[in-house]
Amino acid sequence: MTPKPRTNLSVNVNKVAHLRNTRHLGIPSVTRAALLCLQAGAAGITVHPRPDARHIRADDVVELATLMQDWPDREYNVEGNPFHNLMDCVADLVARKLPVHQVTFVPDSEGQFTSDHGWSFPQDAARLKPLIDQAHALGIRVSLFMDADVAAMPAARAVGADRIELYTEPYAAAWGTPDQDAQLRRFAQAAQAALDAGLGVNAGHDLNRDNLPAFARAVQGLDEVSIGHALIADALELGYTATVKAYLDCLV
Repeated sequence: MTPKPRTNLSVNVNKVAHLRNTRHLGIPSVTRAALLCLQAGAAGITVHPRPDARHIRADDVVELATLMQDWPDREYNVEGNPFHNLMDCVADLVARKLPVHQVTFVPDSEGQFTSDHGWSFPQDAARLKPLIDQAHALGIRVSLFMDADVAAMPAARAVGADRIELYTEPYAAAWGTPDQDAQLRRFAQAAQAALDAGLGVNAGHDLNRDNLPAFARAVQGLDEVSIGHALIADALELGYTATVKAYLDCLV
């Protein structure tokens, strides 16, 4: 029997930047946090620069890409709304010959508190396609932030996406409730539909040490989970190294 491939863990360091930005001392260091996570075994680093720069800033995006040059076997994922500042950030990295392996297109509005829904098809297809083509021309894989909608997966592939990232907040909100198993089945079915359409599958939003193991077991073909808020909160108590290792244990 072929063993199941291990799901990669990408650490979103936005919340480290958010804490740093409350003062003007440069601490905690976003690059130091990323380095410690990589040293502990994280497969990648994720950032979500927003137009208001309330957490990750443009210079952070560059400094982290520079750090990633020293980790050629790991991946750098830059996510955000491609109709805002995302493509400028990505084009700047490419112009500097710095690594960026994946862009994740997220349909959030300017100033939005946090991402809370995926792209809609066919409504968003025409305007997404040229931006997906642009990312591909830069040599970058494209993932679309999507709700767990089986019917939408072929359309996401048809518009040119390489992967989808399942928006997992509904599953996380149902954890520990009678709706938990139904939500888990819903996400497993959506992931299978994505695989059947020829897409890779990522996932993220409100995944934590409690709900992640069941999700990773149930969702077949899961390439990557991107986790920020819960992981950084755990790191405040456990430290980055122990926390990353704990999340990696959830993915076994």
